[in-house]
Amino acid sequence: KYRARMPDSQVDHAIEMADKVHGIVVLDIQVGLSTVQDELPLLDNYWAMPNVHLALDPEFDMKGSIPPGHVIGTMSASEINYAINYLSDFVIKNNLPPKILVIHRFTEDMVTNYRDIKPTPQVQVVVQMDGWGFPAKKINTYNAVVAPEPVQFTGLKLFYKNDLSQTPSRLLNTDEILHLTPAPIYIQYQ
Repeated sequence: KYRARMPDSQVDHAIEMADKVHGIVVLDIQVGLSTVQDELPLLDNYWAMPNVHLALDPEFDMKGSIPPGHVIGTMSASEINYAINYLSDFVIKNNLPPKILVIHRFTEDMVTNYRDIKPTPQVQVVVQMDGWGFPAKKINTYNAVVAPEPVQFTGLKLFYKNDLSQTPSRLLNTDEILHLTPAPIYIQYQ
């Protein structure tokens, strides 16, 4: 199904490191030829933790039999709502603080029926601009794909390797990021 899972020992190590700095851990799921419904239960022991959150990557949500990497995948609002409701149940049952759900996005088609995505008080939804490129390209993609369809909150991902392999070769700086409208509340460095 084109999935590669980190062993629990690596996830546990990441959680231990985050605990030392009062940080959070975001488990990123790329379902490949599987489904959100099949993948989320495999991490139930982590969803019960207050500092563990979820990211879904529609780029690698493949419909049919096409392997990831050949075309850009897509994720529907119903799949995202399933994740929201699944996490909401964990928050309620375990008396946890709200969870964060990050949805990676760099094309409009990656997320379908976004208006039907329904955040809950237990799950805060961040649509994150996930594409890589030089600063102007990232800003344009953010403004075209994420800002007009934020669902609830917006985010931006910076790639140390891929962004810096572009011309001009530099990362967006904090001032440039925080002057976007709306300003991203979630900034990820990878």
